[in-house]
Amino acid sequence: MRSRWFTAFAVGVMAAAVSTGPALAATVSPSATAEPGTSPLPPSSSARVSAEEAFWTAERMAAAVPVDDARGRGTVGGPAGPQNRTLSAAPSGTPSGTYFDGMPMVGTFFYQASKVGNADTSCTGSVVRSAGKKMVLTAGHCADDMAEPANHAIFVPQYRHGKAAGAQPFGIFPVKANGVYTDPRYESNSKAAISDLDVAFALVEPNARGSVENVTGALTFTPGSSYQHDVTVVGYPSASSVNKGHKAIRCDVPTTRLGGFRQMQMLCKGFYGGVSGGPWIKDYNAAARTGKVVGNTGGYYGGGNDANDSWVTYAPVYGKDAQDLYNDANAGRDPGGISRPPYQGSADSPLLPGLGDLWTHARQIASGDFTGSGRSSLLVVWTDGEVTLFPGDGNGGFLPERRLAAPNAGWKPVATITAGDFTGSSQFDLMVRWDDGRMTLHADVGSNGLGSVSEMAPSGSVWKYATQIAAGRFNATTYVTDLMVRWSDGELSLYTNVGAGTLGQEYRLKDPDDTWKGATLLTSGQFSGHQKWDLMVRWSTGALHNYVGTTTAGLGSERPVHGPNGTWTHSVIMTTGQYTGDGLTNDLVIRWSDGETTMYKDTRTNGLGTERMLVPPRA
Repeated sequence: MRSRWFTAFAVGVMAAAVSTGPALAATVSPSATAEPGTSPLPPSSSARVSAEEAFWTAERMAAAVPVDDARGRGTVGGPAGPQNRTLSAAPSGTPSGTYFDGMPMVGTFFYQASKVGNADTSCTGSVVRSAGKKMVLTAGHCADDMAEPANHAIFVPQYRHGKAAGAQPFGIFPVKANGVYTDPRYESNSKAAISDLDVAFALVEPNARGSVENVTGALTFTPGSSYQHDVTVVGYPSASSVNKGHKAIRCDVPTTRLGGFRQMQMLCKGFYGGVSGGPWIKDYNAAARTGKVVGNTGGYYGGGNDANDSWVTYAPVYGKDAQDLYNDANAGRDPGGISRPPYQGSADSPLLPGLGDLWTHARQIASGDFTGSGRSSLLVVWTDGEVTLFPGDGNGGFLPERRLAAPNAGWKPVATITAGDFTGSSQFDLMVRWDDGRMTLHADVGSNGLGSVSEMAPSGSVWKYATQIAAGRFNATTYVTDLMVRWSDGELSLYTNVGAGTLGQEYRLKDPDDTWKGATLLTSGQFSGHQKWDLMVRWSTGALHNYVGTTTAGLGSERPVHGPNGTWTHSVIMTTGQYTGDGLTNDLVIRWSDGETTMYKDTRTNGLGTERMLVPPRA
């Protein structure tokens, strides 16, 4: 549901990778015959092939709707709606996929999906080596409705749009009855750890030319533990507006890790609906029709981010669970009848503890160098009054939680918080606006618990109308001693030289304004990379804007990060810190309404940075 963006890979690397691509277009003549030494098809297989050829007309295959049809449907920065999501623009330097004629062993599954009223559906798959020479790899979320013969499931290698089933380059291969293998613990389109299990294998019937592996060649299913590979990712996007011939697409890219999951991610434009299940291939040899498949498009949310952007794609890393499933399919064993322990996802330290259910109780969050380490930590005030600190590790992750205050009634009435170095000690302080209008400053939070307290404004003061506060370095040159305030009437004020017991000097940046009443969330950071910080605003429409060069003289130039976005109306807390090693306070942390918590590393003035999920959404 949520939008996520990722940092672009270097253009030079992309260009070098894509330059190897043309060799992938090798095909085999449609007149290829059965492999030597094969026997005529059994009557049952011959009848099945004939029946499915009659059923899957050229028109029917062309009209099939991908199981992942939502990928890329929408407009960048446009109005959101049921059929028109607001999409984010790809980061600068993101490569574009190349349309080509495909590979012999990669093709399209067509089947009727009973879950959506028996609608004609499609997904991508690839032939992998097996003892029976009849195994095709795809995603688990593609396989739900393939197992029953009544659903007319077929695999079409190197699919050609506009051609009838019998005229396809290698013909069609019906999926065997009860020949589909998925991990019984997997649930389609999950965002939880079990999304690591988004893998499936389908066994297919031979056609008149022989078994699928002998006819098309095959990739080698290759488990491993690395998240960094140079791969060729292939799929069959059906977005007719940009791919009128429904051709295959490939992208030669390096992969990185999807934080917190046993999954890879890649950035490449053009991966619209239809690409789910497609292979991620190393060392492809077009002449020999071989290569190592190290992943398939799938995983978190079916293989893409919450916004369904077409330029960010995920794939599970094949570990023991995937190998076990492959072995079951190879031996014809029903995985549902095999006892498997509950799936244990990644235990990596970058994840914050707990799930979204817990983090819906994170009432307020602030970022700052509370440990004197030169990097940010995350301070959380919980709904029961507990206050905890998660020290940053400097690499976008977190060290074990430290409790600053046990659950207590005194910290329950917190209205809003922000963090800055108001005392100039090089260790951050916490500014708190309480429900009754009182303002307090807690100096050097972290090493001294919640620090020594200075009252900045008494109970009942005008500060009860301070709807949003955000510390920053808008005017100061060294310490974070400025305070941005959005008042309930839409007025925007900047206070400079704020310190213990003093709110410094006030500068009015905006008069009371109905427009600025919609400035729902404020944060600040070095999004433009300068010593002085910028103001970031999340509006009530879900739009996200950055104001570069904001000073006492007024708001800086407005730079839209993205336009109105229904998804982003569900962001409820926004803070910015220095969680990575680039020396800039530009890592944006969002807590969503379902408790999911996300970091966008190295966020810039014109786009969100690389996504890292810190807390999975509520189950």
